[in-house]
Amino acid sequence: MRYLRWLGKLVLIVVVLAILGMAFAYWRSNQLLAQRIQVDEPALAIPTDATAIARGEHLAVTRGCTDCHDSDFGGKVLVESFPVGRIAGPNLTRGRGGMGEPDPIKLERAIRHGVGTDGHLLIYMPATDFAGLSDADTADLMAYIASRPPVDRVMAPPLAGPLIRVLFLLGKAPLAYGLHVDPHAAHVATVEAAPTVEYGRYLAQGCTGCHRADFSGGHVPGTPPSFADAANITTDPVRGIGKWSKADFYNALRHGKKPDGKDVDAFMPWRALGTMSDTEIDALWAYLRTLPAGKR
Repeated sequence: MRYLRWLGKLVLIVVVLAILGMAFAYWRSNQLLAQRIQVDEPALAIPTDATAIARGEHLAVTRGCTDCHDSDFGGKVLVESFPVGRIAGPNLTRGRGGMGEPDPIKLERAIRHGVGTDGHLLIYMPATDFAGLSDADTADLMAYIASRPPVDRVMAPPLAGPLIRVLFLLGKAPLAYGLHVDPHAAHVATVEAAPTVEYGRYLAQGCTGCHRADFSGGHVPGTPPSFADAANITTDPVRGIGKWSKADFYNALRHGKKPDGKDVDAFMPWRALGTMSDTEIDALWAYLRTLPAGKR
């Protein structure tokens, strides 16, 4: 009986500590998320010509916007589970539940800074993938968003569950990517599309959200444990793609096949990336070949 009483007390203590720990995680994460980010830069004009809209559509697909906001930009739930929470891309159209009339200032802040109305941080918006986007590409992307027909879809807002909040405090999940973007960084006007390392570096910014800043892969922050890890795409000959040829790289992006004939994991958006031009794929390949071997 004495043993059972001690066991009961121990369980009670553990439960109380867990509740207190979770309460702290919510309090502290809410404090961090409540920060306001001041962004001071001229607003970009939203183009209306067909060329800009077509370029914006290409960016929306290859940069993963349609993966999160759906092909109609009406919003999409990617993950909804306890204890992760709800990872969802909101409705960006003029329809019911959408953002209303496109505002160039709000759109640019959201895309390149991960900042919403009145400077509050947006959760799950991977702004670090877009922070270096040129003015021209950002404007074209906004042009495509603004051109989308209204979609009536009321979305439940993104929600950070206890696991994500704890990982956020431990520095293991970005959650609010805007905290990692310099709000005062200058942006280039345009970037020349050419099969060069420089252009490949520019394109590869969109890969860091999954493959990490060093491109050595690992578990994608914020995804459930069941999700596949992002691949190591450095020049490591064992863990990475150091033994791949350019043809292998093309085959992976265009057909979803690895050199050994196995399928690329479905979590990897190879169909979207496969729509990149030959120039873009050549440039990305050229840049990845310059990366040191990553050991993750």
